[in-house]
Amino acid sequence: MEDHLADYLAINRANWDERAPAHAASPDYQLARYAADPAHLSDTVRFDQALLGDISGLRGVHLQCHIGTDTVSLARLGARMTGLDFSPASLAEARRVAALAGADVEFVLAEVYHAAEALPAGAFDLVYTGIGAVCWLPDIARWARVVAALLAPGGRLFIREGHPMLWALDADRGDGLLAVEYPYFERPEPIIEECPGTYVATEATFTHNTTHSWNHGLGEIVTALLRSGLRVTGLVEHDCVPWDALPGLMEPVGGGEWRLIDRPWRVPHSYTLQAVKLG
Repeated sequence: MEDHLADYLAINRANWDERAPAHAASPDYQLARYAADPAHLSDTVRFDQALLGDISGLRGVHLQCHIGTDTVSLARLGARMTGLDFSPASLAEARRVAALAGADVEFVLAEVYHAAEALPAGAFDLVYTGIGAVCWLPDIARWARVVAALLAPGGRLFIREGHPMLWALDADRGDGLLAVEYPYFERPEPIIEECPGTYVATEATFTHNTTHSWNHGLGEIVTALLRSGLRVTGLVEHDCVPWDALPGLMEPVGGGEWRLIDRPWRVPHSYTLQAVKLG
């Protein structure tokens, strides 16, 4: 198992290391606005605000923080934030974003399954993880145990993610139909894909284009958290998602969000889940 994990980590890290500078340079991430506007927040965190509530003074950690725009945005809402990621190139950009924003954010290089070894265990009031994060992890139960280890008693997990039903769909058929093509439930073997591009506007070309990912059913995620000593306090499914997840079938609806053009109520696009560590 450890050899298998080493393989997927090396493959995915190479992919993210290569894309991080392109993401930072893309207009989609709007990095200049963090310097120009002290109140600027990422679209993702702005969407999250209503459910996040007041986080001022909380000690928070953002797992799989990538280039840190959401981490910095949470700091601007008053939390004392740490960002963690396994990609050195991503963290180099994240530190630059924090400097542009004048935000006091610590960034730590570590793979997420080892977060409780790289960071003080039981020290955080808030564990935050965002869109497109847990799909890169093979074992959701192990992730839940890490979340529990990081949280102080009474501390809260906040996750907004692409919905596992959305991840299971394939729209690349040419007939405009949605087909359930990929696993909904977690499987031992990864979904291996070759994608020469990325999810932002860029003219960059890439050579590390292989990725290994896994889907995790909503019930699997909830069960993993319950078994790790957390109590689920909220679960909201949304009819929008912050990227063009099904190209050709979605339209922008504002705030960086996208929605199916045809009867979007057929499919949950993303979800927000919150859970509290029992004391």
